[in-house]
Amino acid sequence: MTDLKGKTIFITGASRGIGKAIGLRAAQDGANIVIAAKSADPHPKLPGTIFDAAKEFERAGGKALPIKVDIRDEQEILAAVDKTIATFGSIDALVNNASAISLTGTLQTPMKRFDLMFGINVRGTFAASQACIPHLLKSENPHILNIASPLNMNPLWFAHSTAYTMAKYGMSMCVLGMAEEFKGQGLAVNALWPKTIIDTAALRLVPGVDPETGRTPEIMADAAHAILTKDSKACTGNFFIDEEVLAADGVEDFEKYRVNSDKQLTTDIYLD
Repeated sequence: MTDLKGKTIFITGASRGIGKAIGLRAAQDGANIVIAAKSADPHPKLPGTIFDAAKEFERAGGKALPIKVDIRDEQEILAAVDKTIATFGSIDALVNNASAISLTGTLQTPMKRFDLMFGINVRGTFAASQACIPHLLKSENPHILNIASPLNMNPLWFAHSTAYTMAKYGMSMCVLGMAEEFKGQGLAVNALWPKTIIDTAALRLVPGVDPETGRTPEIMADAAHAILTKDSKACTGNFFIDEEVLAADGVEDFEKYRVNSDKQLTTDIYLD
């Protein structure tokens, strides 16, 4: 499969950042994009709503279905999946992109923030997968793609932010488990993580990080597109890195993705 034309892609957190870029790339193929996110109203610090994203996807050539969803709520997810099936008739790929982040130490992480990260990253990923899988198994080339890191057991990354690392690795463990569980049914379950930091509105709110030492979300979108168009029966259980995915497909020039070519790139967390 070389493109996603006519395919239905359910993306959590697709109103901005990496999720939106993945949706926009799929829309350029003529895909149907489900924007499952909480951002129905403008945020004071994070620009973009599900409705803004839907307009962009449709201008790019796709069809869009914006649905306000709190992915911590099982009933809201199930309702969103039902609405997707009623609108497009199928689900061909799920991108678990929604994620909460707090790069704080143990004593600096309030339990409310801990619960938010586990609720979105772990519970939300598992619940969205559980709700979509019965429909994915009916697709000819079904994929689940989690925006999650390799399971790097270097203690450095746990000491850095134990709560976030546990929550983020929960998304990675969903890949590890579900890939093995469903490989006999042709469902691909993979992870994708950036080689460098990615310049998003959310990252710009993280203290001490210079987004200009990163790349644009488009590199993740192009890598996700490359994965989602692969044969699901032959591509599962991988912890992909964006640059490596594109290099394997023959891409040699990554300069177009740089935010500021005069600044040295910063490697993303969880990569030694």
